[in-house]
Amino acid sequence: MLIVAGRLELRPGHRDAFVAASADAVAQARADQGCHDFVVAADPLDPDRVNVYERWETAAELERFRGAGPSSDALSAVVSGDVARYEIASVGQA
Repeated sequence: MLIVAGRLELRPGHRDAFVAASADAVAQARADQGCHDFVVAADPLDPDRVNVYERWETAAELERFRGAGPSSDALSAVVSGDVARYEIASVGQA
């Protein structure tokens, strides 16, 4: 199991457009085999930040999506980010 999570800092005033432009990629990822969840969400405190979260069954499925997923001009709004990939050994109820 893989988790991809973190934050993206966007050019001022571009957050809502970025989230809206991400909708196709989110829908495609959620429909892909091996994707358990995929979220691009506006941060409730910082008007220029989005938080990302993905959960994939395997690295191969994640990489297949990365290679075939939709491209987006919205990425030009990203100024910086801190997104990491985590390999999870086990999963249980919280």
